[in-house]
Amino acid sequence: MSVNSFFSGERSERSAAAFSFNCILPLTLGDAIVSIIFCMQMHVRDRSGHGRPLGEMQPMDKIRRAVFPAAGLGTRFLPATKAQPKEMLPIVDKPIIQYAVEEAVSAGLQNFVIVTGRGKNAIEDHFDVSYELEKVLEERGKKGLLSVVRAVSEMVHIAYVRQKEALGLGHAILVARDLLKDEPFAVLLGDDVIEAEVPCIRQMMDFYDEYHASVVALMEVPEQETGRYGIVKASPVPESDGRLFDVQDMIEKPARNEAPSNMAIIGRYILTPSVFDAIEETSKGSGGEIQLTDALRRMLSRERVLAYKFRGKRHDAGDKLGYLQATVEFALKNPELGPAFRSFLKGLDLDGK
Repeated sequence: MSVNSFFSGERSERSAAAFSFNCILPLTLGDAIVSIIFCMQMHVRDRSGHGRPLGEMQPMDKIRRAVFPAAGLGTRFLPATKAQPKEMLPIVDKPIIQYAVEEAVSAGLQNFVIVTGRGKNAIEDHFDVSYELEKVLEERGKKGLLSVVRAVSEMVHIAYVRQKEALGLGHAILVARDLLKDEPFAVLLGDDVIEAEVPCIRQMMDFYDEYHASVVALMEVPEQETGRYGIVKASPVPESDGRLFDVQDMIEKPARNEAPSNMAIIGRYILTPSVFDAIEETSKGSGGEIQLTDALRRMLSRERVLAYKFRGKRHDAGDKLGYLQATVEFALKNPELGPAFRSFLKGLDLDGK
């Protein structure tokens, strides 16, 4: 009996028995295969509690793609960013954006889109092959440096799209739409360098796999700093470990007395394709930009949005002080530089005497 005849209702008594809820073992291999398929269809469930027949699980259910918005002007680092991208400022010996790319690679993501702007060619050059440099290193016998350089260009395949105007994070994501193939996707902001045993974006991908909903990363911030972030109002998801929340509302950079909590959205997102329509419907908000937070707020009336208080440590490399702190901490952990750098710091006259 064929699979088609099985699902069209042309069943023998034997296959009808195999069709039972208990999935009784049929008498032939063909019936066995059909029965197994049916049982899987009957029993697959996601964490939302809704049944999901196997046949409905399309490839787009898996997160495969990542977007890295990198078109900002970097004004907080002027004049250093006048002629070079902020994303290429080094933390020890790697540019800021490489930390985010490595996190995505470690999380198992495969297809990357970097949204750039004018003056950002150095980002493309960094992740491209450098034949001249590789030739010089090879001729000089510097095999260690050669492997480091090649590892960067061989890390992943990257597509680039240009954001012609600096119209905000929401707009940056919108310009990548045609490269994302109507699939759910990850967004990683290079400004947020996150140290975690399990990559932060991987933690969020796991929750997407369970709930099939957009997920934003959360961290607690001091009340006086809520005006720097998108802030959420949320309630814990039952039977979670207290780190996963259902978002009820969110506000971009609220006044201190208008913030619904001190739970701030930081630069990691898992988004469903419906975010694109929400962005298109969103007017300019804080700073005269199209804010992703405003688009996600619009989505709340249509679908579930989750917030996850990630496990790990976040460094704000988009802020001068945060950038310096990250540099110091990563230098101390560097096996080559750490011991000497630690000794240097201990010898500093921190009181300025």
